[in-house]
Amino acid sequence: MNASQAGQEGTEPRVGPVPEGEPEFHPYHHPAAGWGAAKSVTRFMARERALDGPRAVLRMNHENGGFDCPGCAWPDDLKGLRLDICENGIKHVTWEMTPKRVGRDFFAAHSVSELSEWTDHALEDQGRLTEPMVYDPDTDHYVPISWRDAFELVGSTLRGLDQPGRAAFYTSGRLGNEATFLYQLWARELGTNNLPDCSNMCHEASGRALQAALGTGKGTCDLKDWESTDALFIMGVNAASNAPRMLTALAEAYHRGAQIVHVNPLVEAAATRTIIPHDFTDMALNKSTRTSTLNLQVRIGGDMAFLRGLAKAVLDHARTDPKALDQEFIDRHTTGFEEYRDLCARTPWEEIERQSGLSRDAILKAARVYGEADRSIISWCLGVTQHEHGVDTVREIVNVLLLRGNLGREGAGPSPVRGHSNVQGNRTCGIDHRPAPAFLDRLAEVCAIDPPREHGLDTVHTIKAMAAGDVTVFVGMGGNFALAAPDTPYTYAALRNCELTVQVSTKLNRSHVVHGRAALILPCLGRTEKDQQRGGLQSTSVEDSMSMVHLSVGMKRPASRHLLSEPAIIAGMARASLPDSGTPWDWYVEDYDRIRDTMAQVLDGFEDCNRRVRLPLGFRIKQPARELVFLTESGRAEFSAAPLPDVVPATGTLALGTMRSHDQWNTTIYSDDDRYRGIKNLRTLVFMNEDDMRERGIAEMDPVDITSTARDGSTRSLNGYLAIPYDMPRGCAAGYMPEMNVLCALDDYSAQSDQPIMKHVKVTVEAVG
Repeated sequence: MNASQAGQEGTEPRVGPVPEGEPEFHPYHHPAAGWGAAKSVTRFMARERALDGPRAVLRMNHENGGFDCPGCAWPDDLKGLRLDICENGIKHVTWEMTPKRVGRDFFAAHSVSELSEWTDHALEDQGRLTEPMVYDPDTDHYVPISWRDAFELVGSTLRGLDQPGRAAFYTSGRLGNEATFLYQLWARELGTNNLPDCSNMCHEASGRALQAALGTGKGTCDLKDWESTDALFIMGVNAASNAPRMLTALAEAYHRGAQIVHVNPLVEAAATRTIIPHDFTDMALNKSTRTSTLNLQVRIGGDMAFLRGLAKAVLDHARTDPKALDQEFIDRHTTGFEEYRDLCARTPWEEIERQSGLSRDAILKAARVYGEADRSIISWCLGVTQHEHGVDTVREIVNVLLLRGNLGREGAGPSPVRGHSNVQGNRTCGIDHRPAPAFLDRLAEVCAIDPPREHGLDTVHTIKAMAAGDVTVFVGMGGNFALAAPDTPYTYAALRNCELTVQVSTKLNRSHVVHGRAALILPCLGRTEKDQQRGGLQSTSVEDSMSMVHLSVGMKRPASRHLLSEPAIIAGMARASLPDSGTPWDWYVEDYDRIRDTMAQVLDGFEDCNRRVRLPLGFRIKQPARELVFLTESGRAEFSAAPLPDVVPATGTLALGTMRSHDQWNTTIYSDDDRYRGIKNLRTLVFMNEDDMRERGIAEMDPVDITSTARDGSTRSLNGYLAIPYDMPRGCAAGYMPEMNVLCALDDYSAQSDQPIMKHVKVTVEAVG
């Protein structure tokens, strides 16, 4: 099945709730967070009838028995802030703690065909799953199954495969470290590195770029660096929605006089001003704090050109002021500088302006900020990575930092903003389809298995393999794979082509109704719930986006007595599929300290982790590059010298980026509103530059047809979306995922990172009729 055929099959996802009124658009001019967030949270908790909500707020993101927010991966406050929370975190926890339940009576009343017609909001809004269910093709209903029989179905199917590579094991970022380690151990003992994960769709480019440039796949900064830097460059991130606790760091930076430069096609709420809800004085006075000193609206895909201009300005200044460069740092710790300097000199300002969408004067303003700052941090998110040239752009970030020695000292360095709660921990603990040989050597020695050495499949290639019939078993640990992946109809068809799909979940979602010929729903404990095993109450560990590892302990009685923890579910499936395994699966599950003891022997940075993880705030995984130790081939930090890509849309086309609304977390939609962008009761929209709309004869709220053209010439369309005029560069457009994932062709993935290109989709937009 090719992409063109797939684009004609199925229907676009029906995601949001039934709108409560007519669509509205009123530009937002208020501070981020503040009273708007407080009112939104109050209404949401009342709607969800979450009686434990207030208690959860006081236990979230705290040591000494608290649980880690299952939302974003922003680090916990270093000062022990009592209310280290945010609007979206509270919504995420409330959504999990709902009193609504989905059990056998619900599935008896609703066929899968019927559920397939529901919106995704309606599916999740039914509540928590309560017992394992198996799909009955004769009745088109899910029916109850015992845990033993569910595990045996998984085991017998896997044992019947002619080769282990016919199974794929997907991981969502919410999976804790202990379960993550057991999951990859199971897959590798079976004999496959088919371990696709959500990182393949978000920060894969960051990991590959940082590994190549610095010898580490992670950022080097921590919160102390954010608290002491002189300049923050925030690129391609909508912090107010995706990492709301960053607003505290931005407000504190402004108060101490740091410069804050936001680089993004849209001026998002986090790039204006904020009222921090736990600052009771500011709340009482309705007093806001600026969160930006300079906003640069780069064109979609133009970040690399902006960075090249920044570097060119620094190098030009160095001709008259040698102190503009840290030449001693460059000479002692880097390689490739001369080639990069020559490349910058050869890159004309006219091309930098054209590709970035920014004027030379605007870039020079940012360059003055960078040049006058003793210590600078560059932080970025998916607006930088989900492009064909994402790896090159992140390497350009490193280039700029190296010019002034912004590495290996407090207040300086690269700082990617990771999305989901433990997505970075997943990769640390072994979820990697391209594992390092040294890791496999230690895994083999410590766990007495013979792990496969050939690379496995990532997300894109898992979907292609399922469509081709080469992968016939898909196991998903959390998340909503069917909706998160690109090219929605193609992904649906691929999942339906499987012999067996297994989804380990807390709530009903689209991936349960888009399933294989056989299908299991295995319900697990949530992050907020107590995990009781034979060894007593268990804790799980998570790693935040700045490499801090800490414990999380649930506070609430499980939603059902039939729920199992994720480690217990993984162990059950592993026992059934590996009957002769020497791995002590049950022994591990009895006490998660035993899993951590094994992790300490296998994973770099986890030495003595059972003691260190119980320290206040846990422990930080050592980053060699932070100590100016570079595990690269040269033993130095490496400049790159990639040419600028051509990102200017062809005449008549627009570059479209997919993004989340504010009232959304990944594929979970809380409402059809997007407060920070002024939207109410609408998700099927496209944001456009007003001049681009006028050129096409499109007025505000006019219905339009959006058509994407893939590299192979195939097209995909969304019809009847409403056009919204927005402050963004000409030639750019934006809309919400997962609805717009339909436009993203599966074969349009980056050759550098294998990531789907979801932030730079070539589209035409035409008025309906």
